[in-house]
Amino acid sequence: MRNLTKTGSKINSKIGKAIHDYKLINEGDRILIAVSGGKDSITLLHFLKNIQSWAPVKFDLSAIHIQTDLSCGGRVHKDFLSKMFENLDIGCTVKNIKVLDEKGKTSCFWCAWNRRKTIFKFAEETKCNKIALGHHKDDIAETILMNLLYKGEISAMNPRQELFDGKLTIVRPLCYVEEDMIIKFAKENGFREQLFKCPYGKTSQRKYIKDFIRETEQKLPGVNIKTNIFNGPMRIKEEYINLKMEK
Repeated sequence: MRNLTKTGSKINSKIGKAIHDYKLINEGDRILIAVSGGKDSITLLHFLKNIQSWAPVKFDLSAIHIQTDLSCGGRVHKDFLSKMFENLDIGCTVKNIKVLDEKGKTSCFWCAWNRRKTIFKFAEETKCNKIALGHHKDDIAETILMNLLYKGEISAMNPRQELFDGKLTIVRPLCYVEEDMIIKFAKENGFREQLFKCPYGKTSQRKYIKDFIRETEQKLPGVNIKTNIFNGPMRIKEEYINLKMEK
């Protein structure tokens, strides 16, 4: 990706900072990128490939694309994906899974769980020690609020999350990148035409939280809402939270 636009340069800088701050990439890593076909994962794919070409450490990249029997699974332009992987010289494996029950229904949890299970299993089979996911700053801020409001707990998507006693690590290099930047970059590079939307997305809890954050930003234009939410769990003032759990 030579001659990056202003938006591309900003994203590249934020990804580089995330990689440095959280030590997301190390010498000899075998990184499996989960590519849904949406703007986030495609943007991540392009930048990691670019970084691979000049990074002082050597690491391998491969990709996996999950197709489901849910309607959104057939909305990614397969020719577009095939050509993209060929142009980037990255091998991609396509896995087909079922997430619908006998009534043709599913849930966000069940769909996500089956996707993750398939990705984890494939990473183990191909001896990949890291999985790169396309979650960005908005996703993390939304998750923090969702967990607080719906579960009564303070937790988030970690930029780096070790699993199975360190045998596998989840990394999120887009953790400092806001969604608006990705949308702009995707439009500049012709990615937006390939997007698909989950049929459950319009009524999901995440959609509600996303709209809430957007409306709050509009009412408080001078406040960086997403950054404050992102930083909140790291700024715990214990002297002000000496509470007993209500049973």
